[in-house]
Amino acid sequence: MTTTLDRTAPRDLAAELPARLSLTPKTTLAGQLDGAWWPRSRDLAAELPALVAALAEPWGRVTRVTVNPTRWPVIPHTVAVDGHTLHVGWFTEQHPDKLILLSYTVGRWDLLVIPPETGPAAAARLMAAAAIPGSALTAGVLMANETVIGRGIRDDRRQEAIWDGEGGACMSPFGNPMDRSTLPLPGNGWR
Repeated sequence: MTTTLDRTAPRDLAAELPARLSLTPKTTLAGQLDGAWWPRSRDLAAELPALVAALAEPWGRVTRVTVNPTRWPVIPHTVAVDGHTLHVGWFTEQHPDKLILLSYTVGRWDLLVIPPETGPAAAARLMAAAAIPGSALTAGVLMANETVIGRGIRDDRRQEAIWDGEGGACMSPFGNPMDRSTLPLPGNGWR
């Protein structure tokens, strides 16, 4: 039996699906971020066309993008987007979870980049937090906060699993779990 791997599938999938994007509403309040982007992969050549297409109406024509190479395994110099060329640059000084978009006529926008492997609940929290008008929270602070929140949620789930694993056991006055056989009988004799 022969198996053929289709290595273009992620790129084709990214081109067909709309960008997962949350933008700050138009306001006079200036914040650290202008929204958040949750790509489906770490393939910039596949992901950027959908992002730029989604931003064409609210922001105009994006001509340049900068990223930190830490999160992107391959950074193309250019990406073809709807009949024009998008120039891609990288800077190690830029925060790894931030993407900067530039336009000759409209200006600059900074987006939080949510890692593709992030779960939907965490991504929703990050997208909402990055789109708050006038927020002073940076990409680094948002990602660090989410790490703490995620750790707290995992700890809560672990504690709940322990509780459920013990049958929701009551503790004796001596700190030992008590099962149903050690509980006193109620007045009617049923346990």
